[in-house]
Amino acid sequence: MRFLDEEDDDPITAVVNLIDLFVVIIAVLLVVLVQNPLNPFNARDLMVIENPGKADMRITVKEGDELTRYESQGRIGEGQGVKAGSAYRLPDGRMIYVPE
Repeated sequence: MRFLDEEDDDPITAVVNLIDLFVVIIAVLLVVLVQNPLNPFNARDLMVIENPGKADMRITVKEGDELTRYESQGRIGEGQGVKAGSAYRLPDGRMIYVPE
């Protein structure tokens, strides 16, 4: 067999083998990342708050397969709701709610 006796001196084959190795390592790391129990995207219900307390705050809520995004209008203290009660912090750190 003639092709077994020939030695391959092409340096590009080593680079191709390294690229294949890195592709396999990246695939394994992606599988580990997706199966991580602390991955927030595995949760059924999820809430993400971007830029909390700022004028460009956004809230993204995931409930099951439904995504809802709420964006701040930049106005503070304005709304269409009614006051439902008051919350107070006790000296021991507990919070109580007093309905109106």
